[in-house]
Amino acid sequence: MAEPPRRTRAQQRRDTEARILSAARETFSELGYERTTIRAVAAAAGVRAGLVMHYFGSKEKLFARCADLSAHVLAPGDPAEALLGALRERLRDQPVGSLVVLRSMLTHEEAADGFREAGRNWLDTIERAIPAENAGLRAALISAIMTGVVVDRYLLKLSSLADAPAEDILDLLRPCFESLAEPR
Repeated sequence: MAEPPRRTRAQQRRDTEARILSAARETFSELGYERTTIRAVAAAAGVRAGLVMHYFGSKEKLFARCADLSAHVLAPGDPAEALLGALRERLRDQPVGSLVVLRSMLTHEEAADGFREAGRNWLDTIERAIPAENAGLRAALISAIMTGVVVDRYLLKLSSLADAPAEDILDLLRPCFESLAEPR
């Protein structure tokens, strides 16, 4: 039986960096920016704090990498179904990058700025998908609903949203999204 090929140093570095980023995302999303320390991230990743600093340089730079809120894309077609599909993704797979920012934005200006910028882009995306006169207001309402559902489900965990099956939530929201996303 042949031995598996050895991993190169470059592969080992990429694996270590990915492990640190994963640990940092989890730590920032649980504790927020202010309470997260480089030592806590290092402990979660199973490395020394100096290695975290070697890879990322500072807590701010590490946070920036964790808080990446890449632009969301809506599937073409029916706007209500596309928006429900975007929410479905957030309900099925915990949106860790978003949670990093949401947990931190009240105490860290960079997180707040990142959320505002990503939010404006998301609103523009929704608004372009809605063929209605007051598309901006409709987009804002849909975005607020989606953000509220994510915050309650993953951060507050105050209601049955925390454990509800994604499809049950989507079925209840479908008439609302159809009403907001369809022209009248």
